[in-house]
Amino acid sequence: MSISETLRQKRLILKDTLGLGLTTPADNRVHLDAAIGWLKRAQDVTGNGGVAQTWLVRYNKWAPSYPETTGYIIPTLYRYAAITGDQDCRARARRMADWEIDIQLPGGGVLAGALGDSDKPTVFNTGQVIFGWVRAFEEEQDERYREAAVRASTWLCDIMDDDGCWRKFGSPMTGKDVNTYNTRSAWSLARTHQITGEQRFLDAAVRNCEWALTQARANGWLETNCLQDNAQPFTHTIAYAMRGLLEIGDYAGRDDFLVAARKIGDAMIAALPADGRLPGRFDANWQPTVKWSCLTGDCQLGINWGRLFQITGDARYRDATTRILGFVKKTQLLAGKEEATIGGIKGSHPINGGYHPWQYPNWATKFYADALMMDSANRNGSRYGLTGDASAS
Repeated sequence: MSISETLRQKRLILKDTLGLGLTTPADNRVHLDAAIGWLKRAQDVTGNGGVAQTWLVRYNKWAPSYPETTGYIIPTLYRYAAITGDQDCRARARRMADWEIDIQLPGGGVLAGALGDSDKPTVFNTGQVIFGWVRAFEEEQDERYREAAVRASTWLCDIMDDDGCWRKFGSPMTGKDVNTYNTRSAWSLARTHQITGEQRFLDAAVRNCEWALTQARANGWLETNCLQDNAQPFTHTIAYAMRGLLEIGDYAGRDDFLVAARKIGDAMIAALPADGRLPGRFDANWQPTVKWSCLTGDCQLGINWGRLFQITGDARYRDATTRILGFVKKTQLLAGKEEATIGGIKGSHPINGGYHPWQYPNWATKFYADALMMDSANRNGSRYGLTGDASAS
């Protein structure tokens, strides 16, 4: 590494650590437009319709397209298009959905990792791409998207164990085959049920959540819930697991799942500082184990709290969303010399923190955009839709 590059990286760490150059938070729409602009650039650089996995700060380059997160970026672009009338976003979402069909494996699953990382399917990535196909079908009424979602959902059901746990086809990138955060994959089966009425899909979604509750402690903390260290999961995977329980609980009328999700949400609110800067990992007693923030998890929790506000009417959840976004907004660059970072969200703050250090992962910006749209909807009394009804997006 050159001396100039070493100095550049040290400056970035020092800047983040000391809170220098932070953005003054503006209206949600200003931050949202910048985030969507970043996602568009991340798609444009790939040339294949997918979205680049991340901007690699240390190497000054984009990573290849990432099937998993391209899949769940699709609903974000449709939602933004419904709010703003941006037809370019609709066209981009269609290109993403078409690309996902082109690379779907013969058995119905979706590849692990970014393009070129693996030739094997994995549970979690398959679930996340289903969200994109379901939303594309709801918006476009193109049977190709429903068929792709059904094939993927059938594969997920076929490989699920009888107790509702997925123990096969874990991600080779994490080395862990059993994860409670796969409740978010189970939620995708509930979404396929919404567009097909096939009971098998909803039954499997419920079964996975029932298994997940066997991993829950009395305080709501979940075992086997991290990409790396199950003793101190990221807020990213904590939020994944919470969202699956929350959405399946709401859709299937399972109050026990909602109670479990609310325990997690309440524990995270209790840990949320006044300035919204939440630590990035928590232990089994809901105590933080690090000082850096996982910005992706921050945004996901903001969405989850927003959904809890919609379901319960408890204003604490709405206010927590606004508070945590107030912090994340400060970390988003709205102008600057490096175009690849403008509008995007880092993996961690400071930039060398433990979750995707030195990167701008596309899913951080995706969840940030969703959280901003959620916050605006809850503040102005409009609806944040989970389905393809454009008026509800």
